[in-house]
Amino acid sequence: MASQYTIELNEAEARTLRQKLADHPDFSEISREYATFCYEGQGVNAAFFPKKKKLLIQGKNADNFIQNFLNLTPGSSAPSLKNTLPALVDTTPHFGIDESGKGDYFGPLVIAGVYTDERCAAELHRLGCKDSKQLDDARILSLAKKIMGTAGVAHEIICIGPRRYNELYTEFGNLNKLLAWGHARVIAALHSMVPTCPRALSDQFANEWVLKRALGQRHLPVQLEQRTKAESDVAVAAASILARARFVQWIKHTAEAAKCPLPLGCAPHVVRAAKHFVSTHGAERLGDVAKLHFKVTGQVLN
Repeated sequence: MASQYTIELNEAEARTLRQKLADHPDFSEISREYATFCYEGQGVNAAFFPKKKKLLIQGKNADNFIQNFLNLTPGSSAPSLKNTLPALVDTTPHFGIDESGKGDYFGPLVIAGVYTDERCAAELHRLGCKDSKQLDDARILSLAKKIMGTAGVAHEIICIGPRRYNELYTEFGNLNKLLAWGHARVIAALHSMVPTCPRALSDQFANEWVLKRALGQRHLPVQLEQRTKAESDVAVAAASILARARFVQWIKHTAEAAKCPLPLGCAPHVVRAAKHFVSTHGAERLGDVAKLHFKVTGQVLN
């Protein structure tokens, strides 16, 4: 069997592994040049190099380490397992934030946040929490109930209906500032529930300082981390599911009450649906169901 492996880890995965090794009685931390951390156990050592985001595992017991700490089955002809590494669940305490509806003409903007730690992160992973874009509506609604019922989870959801959304968009002047305001509001609410939580994770903003400024204005002692594809984190994935579930429910109930279809997105079929809504309820009611700054509005009213 091979005695050396090189595996790609992102920062969250490396942080989780480091905590596991620090808590394990059979491993001790040693220094290694260029490595963020290096732990040595009987017949194996593991070092993480941040520049290349690589975990180097060496020693006669490297195979056992791969199986026990990374849940992998090493192959004798595969010295690099970077393409088969499952996502490590980040069990350190943190808030995950995500939103739904920002690209849809009809419906609200929903922003949700979820707190996870070692008590509940693994359970959310076991339930199958992942980016809501990979799930159908029935699965999203089912998972949302389970997430909110999981012991140790704290959550917050704000649903900004179209009428209020249009007012806020006029006030802020652009979507990024509105999103940052909503994210900061959710983080503040979660902080009031779990004041000891040290950090929050969200998807990468186009301008990262917009969210940092919004959070800084609330003077919260929470470290903010932004990264692309943050939904790979179980807390962010759970937040994306809660946000989408609330969005889907709003669309369903509002469409039934209006007796008009309210399709997702902003494609030509959405323009047709908006024209049908206006012909049924009047142009003055369009702001009750739609985000008026979208180009669709001009196509509908003109």
